[in-house]
Amino acid sequence: TDGRGRLSPHKAGLFHMFYRYANAGMKTVFLLAALAVCSPALLAQHGGGGRIGGASAGGAGLNSGNHASGVDAKDDLRDFHEIMAVQASPEQKLAFAAMLKSTALASAQVQGFVDQLNKERNAAEIARRDKDLGDALEMTRTLNKRFLEGFSEAQKSGLKEMIKRLGKADSEVGQQSRTLDQAFEAKTAASQMATVAGGLGHALELFQQEQLGLGEEMSIDIGTGTQDAYNLPAVKNTANIGNQAVSIVTSGVVSKASDEAGENTFRVELNADIADLQHSMTELMRSQLNQANRCGERIEVATAELTPEQPAGLITAQLHYERWTCNSMLGRDDMNEVAEGNGTIGVKLTPAVAEDGTLRLKAEMERVQADGLLGELLRSGSLGETLRDKIAASIVSILNQAGDFKAALPPGTRDFATLKRARFQDVGAGRLMAVMDGEIRVSNDQVAALTTALKQQSATAEQSAMQPELMTR
Repeated sequence: TDGRGRLSPHKAGLFHMFYRYANAGMKTVFLLAALAVCSPALLAQHGGGGRIGGASAGGAGLNSGNHASGVDAKDDLRDFHEIMAVQASPEQKLAFAAMLKSTALASAQVQGFVDQLNKERNAAEIARRDKDLGDALEMTRTLNKRFLEGFSEAQKSGLKEMIKRLGKADSEVGQQSRTLDQAFEAKTAASQMATVAGGLGHALELFQQEQLGLGEEMSIDIGTGTQDAYNLPAVKNTANIGNQAVSIVTSGVVSKASDEAGENTFRVELNADIADLQHSMTELMRSQLNQANRCGERIEVATAELTPEQPAGLITAQLHYERWTCNSMLGRDDMNEVAEGNGTIGVKLTPAVAEDGTLRLKAEMERVQADGLLGELLRSGSLGETLRDKIAASIVSILNQAGDFKAALPPGTRDFATLKRARFQDVGAGRLMAVMDGEIRVSNDQVAALTTALKQQSATAEQSAMQPELMTR
């Protein structure tokens, strides 16, 4: 550096090249080190009007801080700052590792699906493979989306073209996935379906190449970046509400976040697929809300659906309402209907985490479409509050039973895990996923046992990619 602590222009350029290409191997390191050592000799005439390669001081020679190309050194520094601006943070490196691993697992699922088509005509097994492949594709595309959403404005600007290319590759994966779904639904011949699946596999390869290129530009060490991230195998749990059984499949990633003052923090990101809950919503709401009192209120749910309203979910229910009174006269009950009507309610459910670390749902009456007495009871009476609270209680009960935050973690780690954030995420086509973020904190003495358990779980997850079978709690 000069007397004011700044890099001289030519050394700034060398440092710029070293930083950018340091991962190219030891040959690069030795070459740049040699250049750095030799540079004073090469530049002995720097600022003194000497010649290098016959160039005069006023020409294209290395003179007055200019490069042989004639580009000013401040351009090199500008490049250096641009490179630094797009560097990945430690959290982004871990998220990238999880995303890359998920893409590899999806590719393995494609190959497993093709192998199944080629060797067997078992329709049930092929259907199961297709479902697992769909789940794997959904996971990798979701992790890719979440990774890009975490970019700073400087990263979005500096990596704009690479992000655009990755987006196109992601769209191609989605298109090929839909084509395969159509072929499957049309009961296309196995050989033709295998060809379609091959197209999906190729799209995933290009998708992964774009991810790798982006990671390289962000200076993520691809060779070792996956060592601190552990995939968790999918766990399928079932909750029973009344006579209604609902299944939720939970999977995710645990990654090393920090190591400070003897305490090790691991970040937990879990995704709970609640598609079965969405499909069962009408039956579930009927079991929880329907009433058939002889004297009093009668409620019958016609339809109910759960749709995305990110980061919340919206339950819309159409119902029929009646109110009856009974008067005893001459030894018999005289029944009279005093109110009747049809209405629609929308209840917004926003996930939150209580102080004790358990999942909660904040329920709000989003809209009411009903006239007369029914409209008044739903908007300002006890009926609206009762229905709202019953809806929230039933959904949170299912999520806590079947989508338990700790259920997907290795048994020895659950006592150290804490839920921090939760939300609903729109994954396309009206489907919802419950996303739960938390952390595991252990001491230095406990970290070895934790990582061993996580490695075992991660190995199980990778094995299940080739032979997909959900683990039931």
